[in-house]
Amino acid sequence: MELLRGTLDLRAAHRGGIVTLGSFDGLHRGHQVLLARTLEWANRLAVPSAMLTFEPMPREFLQAVNPPARLTNFRERWRLLEPTGLNSLIVLRFNDRLRSLSGEEFVEILTRDLAVRGLVVGHDFRFGKAGQADASFLIEAGRRHGFAVEVIEPVSAEGERVSSTVIRDALAAGRFDQARALLGRPYSIRGRVVPGAKLGRQLGFPTANIRVRRRKLPLGGIYAVRVHGITDQAMGGAASLGTRPTVDGVEPLLETFVFDFSGDLYGRELEIEFVAHLRNEERFESLDALVAQMRIDERRARDFL
Repeated sequence: MELLRGTLDLRAAHRGGIVTLGSFDGLHRGHQVLLARTLEWANRLAVPSAMLTFEPMPREFLQAVNPPARLTNFRERWRLLEPTGLNSLIVLRFNDRLRSLSGEEFVEILTRDLAVRGLVVGHDFRFGKAGQADASFLIEAGRRHGFAVEVIEPVSAEGERVSSTVIRDALAAGRFDQARALLGRPYSIRGRVVPGAKLGRQLGFPTANIRVRRRKLPLGGIYAVRVHGITDQAMGGAASLGTRPTVDGVEPLLETFVFDFSGDLYGRELEIEFVAHLRNEERFESLDALVAQMRIDERRARDFL
């Protein structure tokens, strides 16, 4: 899969294909239907397949003061898309210029730059000034410009409509079974282990620290987790996701104590799968009090796992 930032570097191999449009936060089961249809259509016609998406997500830009929690950062989306067979991921920078495009100007990007043969969009897709470029608009534009449009209806899982908003609510409430059903996989955060202050090691709980790299988190607190990427099998652990108020932390950090493991994980890319919410993050009066609670957290996490 090839990453293209903007449309200036598009070559002939990127044009004339089937493209799916959207923010795709979480790459949940609804998004997976759009992607599967894009790949099937492109493969049948022997043309390129592409996903056209935006960074930051439009709602992050438009709701800058209180943006929606991000389910997947850019790197996580890339990792999820890599094995699908998609030919290219095209990322447009969302800014005031892009948001002010008329529907026709947006279609010009699709026709002039991408020469699209077909579009796959969700039923609620809207883009451009006043949301003019919705599914109906694209269908009519396709008739005039010679490309086809397929609109995917809402996708349900276990009787519930799949959406990023519902998944955010489920994660915030610790309903990981519901989130898993809507995502089509367990919810996880992925990243590279970075050096920390080594306080956990001093307290007897060495942690693998991952910077979460998103403006707002969909969940927070102390969790029982499974850790992927150390051995062939997932390893159990307890993780803290938040700002570490007891030590006056500021930057959100995912700190994971991996059970029954000793070794250097710096630079290793790990995937932390959330299994159960143990408690909310809180400030303790002393490090001794924090350690006592961490021992309780470890026992509870082991019981869950």
